[in-house]
Amino acid sequence: MNIKQQLTEEFKLKPEHAENVLKLLDEGNTIPFIARYRKEMTGAIDDQVLRAFNDRYEYLKNLDKRKEEVVRSITEQGKMNEEIQASIDSAQTMTEVEDIYRPYKQKKKTRASVAIEKGLQPLADFILVQESDPYEEALKYIDEEKGVHNVEDAISGARDIIAEIISDNAELRKKLRSMLENHGEMQVKMVKDDDKGTYAMYADYSELLPEIKNHRVLAINRGEKEEFLKAKIYFNPDIAKRICMAKFVNYKGNGDCIKIIEQAADDSYDRLIEPSIEREVRAILTDRASEQAIKMFEVNLRPLLLQPPVKGKVTLGLDPGYRTGCKVAVVDETGKVLATSVIYPVPPKNDIEGARKIVGNLIAKYKVDIISIGNGTASKETEIFVADMLKEPEYKNVSYAVVSEAGASVYSASKLAVEEFPDFDVTQRSAVSIARRLQDPLAELIKIDPKSIGVGQYQHDMDAKRLDSVLGGVLEDCVNSVGVDLNTASVSLLKYVAGLNVGIAKNIVAYREENGKFTSRSQLLKVSKLGPKAFEQCAGFLRIPDGNNILDNTAVHPESYKKAEKLLELFGYSDLDVKMGKLSKLPQKVKDFGEDKTAEFCELDNATMNDIVRELVKPGRDIRDSLPGRVLRKDILSIDDLTVGMEVEGTVRNVIDFGAFVDIGVHEDGLIHISEITDRYIRHPSEVLKVGQQVKAVIINLDKVKHRIGLSLKQVKKQAN
Repeated sequence: MNIKQQLTEEFKLKPEHAENVLKLLDEGNTIPFIARYRKEMTGAIDDQVLRAFNDRYEYLKNLDKRKEEVVRSITEQGKMNEEIQASIDSAQTMTEVEDIYRPYKQKKKTRASVAIEKGLQPLADFILVQESDPYEEALKYIDEEKGVHNVEDAISGARDIIAEIISDNAELRKKLRSMLENHGEMQVKMVKDDDKGTYAMYADYSELLPEIKNHRVLAINRGEKEEFLKAKIYFNPDIAKRICMAKFVNYKGNGDCIKIIEQAADDSYDRLIEPSIEREVRAILTDRASEQAIKMFEVNLRPLLLQPPVKGKVTLGLDPGYRTGCKVAVVDETGKVLATSVIYPVPPKNDIEGARKIVGNLIAKYKVDIISIGNGTASKETEIFVADMLKEPEYKNVSYAVVSEAGASVYSASKLAVEEFPDFDVTQRSAVSIARRLQDPLAELIKIDPKSIGVGQYQHDMDAKRLDSVLGGVLEDCVNSVGVDLNTASVSLLKYVAGLNVGIAKNIVAYREENGKFTSRSQLLKVSKLGPKAFEQCAGFLRIPDGNNILDNTAVHPESYKKAEKLLELFGYSDLDVKMGKLSKLPQKVKDFGEDKTAEFCELDNATMNDIVRELVKPGRDIRDSLPGRVLRKDILSIDDLTVGMEVEGTVRNVIDFGAFVDIGVHEDGLIHISEITDRYIRHPSEVLKVGQQVKAVIINLDKVKHRIGLSLKQVKKQAN
């Protein structure tokens, strides 16, 4: 089965759609461009499926390449035959290919290779046939010069060769690996305690491999890495050795030969096979767990980036702190910094009056609409100060929100932050970032390494290249699905637009600074190193709100402008009507006229036509506006205000394998265990919950000393009934 056929079956696509996707990818088209502007060729596959398709395509191409290398190597050794070729052709994974290649791979010096150098390979082959007395045959191989001093030396060397032959058998290794995966047991012991109880549950732990959860695999790996734990996979060696013997022993053969092979099988399993396949199975478990963790990171990151922006609000950002004070930054509706300051409303200074005066003056002077508070050190005390202050009548129109400051310190110390605010210190930059995170989460969070944003688990234990690739795809999908204002976007944002990179993004900003605002998408072709291919990929994702052509403020691609104009003309609309938002009846007019008929008249496919209609009805639309907005507060809760049975509202902060953490307005997040999410069976919390989602929950357990809050979603309904 070739790659195209395999991908078609695995992704359940029509053959022509799979073929088109492969062609588009091979031509260098980006995932966002294919997903948005080539729907008629792909059957409207979304970007996430396209990324999975592309990942699998790359794997299969690498698999084919490796197969070719292995075939070439074995052929050059003169050892290729039809059976080996068939095995390689049918191999479905890299591991299977490497198993087949194992006997033919150049090895370092081994006991078997030493025995082969002594000329004992024929004796090993003789014993494996199991027809005649091996000791009599061994007499022929005694050679003082080669170090074979007696029959036992010859038999011992032959046994080493047989042990390696058994270990190198691809079919046997595959069977034993499968048995270890399906019937092996993870056994863990604590080597030493970390004094925090981090690994207490693994002090004396065992679990069958098919039942072990992915997050436990990663926890055990980390415990081993930090030298607190020691883990091994146990599988009954007697069963494994019998399987090895059964593969090579003919019990009707010569008894002495059989005994030697049995000894070789014992040695092979203990010395060569068991350590090797344990490493392989541990790697399989780790890869599987890592992929799940990366998937969860991806699932959490997407809604975090796509949180609805709080638009058109002058925002005061607060980066809380004790000794060094709370840094303040006021930014206007566009994120431009208007003022910075420092207040000390929390211990050790407790200058509440001074802080109220500074904040009050800033609110009055800049007409602040909303306050954004970072959730780190001293956040609770700062929130109490703000909530108390906003009770005053003059601040009745001001509200506040607590935002995650995860990664703010990483950003504020970065080269990018220094370039953006060269005259600010790191804490001032953090305050600006905290304010902007409320105004436009995507534009601000895009500046930070996703691994530092505060969602997911064990991200620092993942394969960095794989994690960066997946998270880069999420950033790219989010940026392109929202669209980017060509005249205000930073390099950080522009570099994720389809078809662009850091270099071209910098050139766009440089062109903008030198020539003023872009008034037309076509001007992009004047930007250094932005050629026709890059223009094709990026143009539809870049917006010009006040450009010469209203279509430049939509997701309509320039390649479809004439067809879009034909559509407007067909139904009697002008560009001015689009600009004035007078096309609300267009979808119905298209329906009445007939979608197929309209598409044919405008020389469009139906999918592209419907996309164009949607854009014309609301130019400049932001997909985030349709999502539930952020909850803004006027008052505060303390953990002392909470009681078991109380119903609370909150925002999902992180979704993990065993549940979700929810911000309910106190300093500590509450945990909803997977068993308390819903009455129906779910495989994973992400089936119901996502980051940023607003939920109502019931407090089911409360430990005020350890600051632990247990929540339930499913009991909310029970209380209502």
